[in-house]
Amino acid sequence: MKILASIALAGALLTAAAPAAQAQQSDSPYHTRFAVDGPIILGLGAASAFGLYRVQQKSGLSDAELAALRKEDVPSFDRFSAGRYSESAQTVSDLLCYPTLVIAPGLLALNKDVRSHYGQVLGLYVETMLATDALFTSTVGNVYRYRPYLYGTEGGGGRSGAIATNSFFAGHTGHTATATFFAAKVLHDFNPGYAGEAFVWGAAALVPAAVAYYRIEAGKHFLSDNIVGYTVGTTMGILVPQLHKVAGRAGVSFVPMQGLNANGYAYSGLLLSKRL
Repeated sequence: MKILASIALAGALLTAAAPAAQAQQSDSPYHTRFAVDGPIILGLGAASAFGLYRVQQKSGLSDAELAALRKEDVPSFDRFSAGRYSESAQTVSDLLCYPTLVIAPGLLALNKDVRSHYGQVLGLYVETMLATDALFTSTVGNVYRYRPYLYGTEGGGGRSGAIATNSFFAGHTGHTATATFFAAKVLHDFNPGYAGEAFVWGAAALVPAAVAYYRIEAGKHFLSDNIVGYTVGTTMGILVPQLHKVAGRAGVSFVPMQGLNANGYAYSGLLLSKRL
């Protein structure tokens, strides 16, 4: 139901933004078309829904399987967190993750340049989050990896549930990174080189890292699960807006040039440069 609502919201936002984008194309660094982005959003939503279906079809571990788990079977780089469990750490990770998904795009509205194209930006945000979610649910729905807390004695009723096999990869970390890096990327594209940009990118990196730390402390994910989640979230948060950039605002320029080389021969041509 949440996926269908997201698709409907994105479609409405992209459609509403179309007249403004056409009237003030030079003011926005992004180009969106409902005819193109609509089917993409539908496809991502369908992939997310199918992945969620696969997650729901998974089964948990039997008592015998739980008793057979050994920390020694965990790869050495992940073994330090095997057996950890903390409900308070899980709560902290939830409080860092879920509000960030709303706060990060919400803060963009404080910038007047972004605010004038906010419908378009929100549509892109939904598309970006769905890209991460499609990868997340598809992976979790098909990969069985036991959560770290199963290698200890705690976890209560969650030890035998299907959710206990959803360790790979870290969804909280991935979705948080998507939100924060999307916000930093969009703010940069609308205001390249603005004062304090380094602090914004630093915050974008720090918040999902904090989520990753508390997910490890909670016994929900191993370090490698969080590294993959962080990488996926960062990539989607930056890549999706980048793919929508207008060429004229993407820092691409052609400059005619001519001169003499070291051997005295004349040359002429075009210098292609791109601002990263």
